[in-house]
Amino acid sequence: MASGFFALLDDIGALMDDVVVMSKVTTKKTAGILGDDLAVNAEKASGFMSSRELPVLWAITKGSFLNKLIILPIAFLLSAFLPPAVTVILVVGGIYLAFEGAEKIYGYIVPHKPAVDNQVSAQMSKEAVLDIEKKKVKSAILTDFILSVEIVIIALGTVVDQELLFQILVVSIVAIIATVGVYGIVALLVRMDDFGLWLISKNAEKKGLLYTTGNLLVRALPWVIKSLSVIGTIALLLVAGGIFVHNIAFLHHVLESWPSVLRDFVIGLGAGFITLLLFKGIKLLVKAIKK
Repeated sequence: MASGFFALLDDIGALMDDVVVMSKVTTKKTAGILGDDLAVNAEKASGFMSSRELPVLWAITKGSFLNKLIILPIAFLLSAFLPPAVTVILVVGGIYLAFEGAEKIYGYIVPHKPAVDNQVSAQMSKEAVLDIEKKKVKSAILTDFILSVEIVIIALGTVVDQELLFQILVVSIVAIIATVGVYGIVALLVRMDDFGLWLISKNAEKKGLLYTTGNLLVRALPWVIKSLSVIGTIALLLVAGGIFVHNIAFLHHVLESWPSVLRDFVIGLGAGFITLLLFKGIKLLVKAIKK
């Protein structure tokens, strides 16, 4: 009896070791999406008055957890009863990632009018501020839902050939890491300039290490956000290209002699611009039909 109990504990220990190892591997595979998720949410969580940044971020974080609670059961049901659907969703997600990456590059190269964004100012009434916050939170949660689908499906694609329990444990861990890790870092980023100002205020003489560090933090925040956006764009195309190469048979041997990173980027970029051209063409066609 006792030996059976200890054997069970040994099996559970072995299972958890495997889960931890696969969770690390899977988290690496979703790192590109996490980078983009981080850049997007850092941008969406900024622009509020200092006292409202963390409450808004907490509202988005709760929405992210709810997104995962909706997505995970559906993903596991598909894996259990319709495994080919996981690959299909993975490829569709790859097309979206490639499109998003190409669109960001297109927006940077081709001059265009920036979209008008609601900005919060101290002169606004409390009701107006709350209304803008609600709109931004809804937008951020919707973006998080799309990115969460991609994270979960990529994670699931890594362990799709394993038993269902193993899939549930690994993908759930990755989903939790994605939410806690991304929004934890975003919280630090959006408060970075406030911490810098606090350091500056502690030095009335406006010199010394604290003052210099504070100035550096305040000046660095916009560049950090921009850098994350660039890194996220490159990561989107790399992840998309990797998805296509590993899940579409005829792409296995395309640019086979190239380094895998460069091949994935080129394939992701090519697919992204093809999708972008199709999207622009459909928009023009719809506009012409309406006229």
